[in-house]
Amino acid sequence: MIIIGCGYLGALVARRLQAQGEQVTGVVRSDRRAAELAAAGIEPLQLDLQQDDLAPLVCADAPVFHFAPPPGQGREDPLTARLLASFAANGQPRRLVYVSTTGVYGDCGGAWVDETWPVQPTAERSLRRWDAEQRLRRWHAEGGGELVILRVAGIYGCDRLPLERIRSGQPVISLEEAPWSNRIHVEDLASVCLAAMERAPDGALYNVCDGHPSTMTDYFCRIAEAAGLPQPPQIPLAEAPGRVSPGMLSYLNESRRLSNRRLLSELALTLRYPTLADGLAACFG
Repeated sequence: MIIIGCGYLGALVARRLQAQGEQVTGVVRSDRRAAELAAAGIEPLQLDLQQDDLAPLVCADAPVFHFAPPPGQGREDPLTARLLASFAANGQPRRLVYVSTTGVYGDCGGAWVDETWPVQPTAERSLRRWDAEQRLRRWHAEGGGELVILRVAGIYGCDRLPLERIRSGQPVISLEEAPWSNRIHVEDLASVCLAAMERAPDGALYNVCDGHPSTMTDYFCRIAEAAGLPQPPQIPLAEAPGRVSPGMLSYLNESRRLSNRRLLSELALTLRYPTLADGLAACFG
């Protein structure tokens, strides 16, 4: 089993696979991450996927998780393009599970969105993921390995909560104006990844979320309450430019509520943390 981009999510998936008796190779860039994987008994393969010769990455007939994010700028994903060229030269994976983003749907005006919703990304971070999706679909259609695409909502977990942001008193948008947002607990995301690799139909596409959307303001406020921290100050949406980061502002420009019915039905999954309340109870209970 090969995990390309074996970071926060990848390490969790790797540990689950190890517990099942699988041998796992994690592809990482930094010395630190390589050392961490080795210490955990995961075989590291240290490569800069954007620059290095990818000949050491032999994926022929292997199950592959593609978790590596695209570069931080631009509208295309040259990293995925390089991976596909490497597959053509060194052997095609048997199956590839790709983690994309629900941002490819763009702003949906708060509508409920399933996998049939038209793709209309506007933020560059989402355009890069859409570019990767299209490249992978062409690879699949032209005789590459099996493909499953996971469009993942915001990831949270006990070790991935915006506590410092809340402690620093950064503002949030007033509850009445805050757009809809969606999330998935990292433990459930790992379960989805494993189920997708094991039993998803070839060519499948899934929204990965807990199915209980709320607003980003509600998210921050409920974390603050659970952690015993002061509630973040709320400001009008019109005051957001200049008072919140450009990255956060790009999320505030989109509103959608995501359905996970296909995910739960086709993969026969029961989420461990089906609501934010369940996830936070596990962190602070």
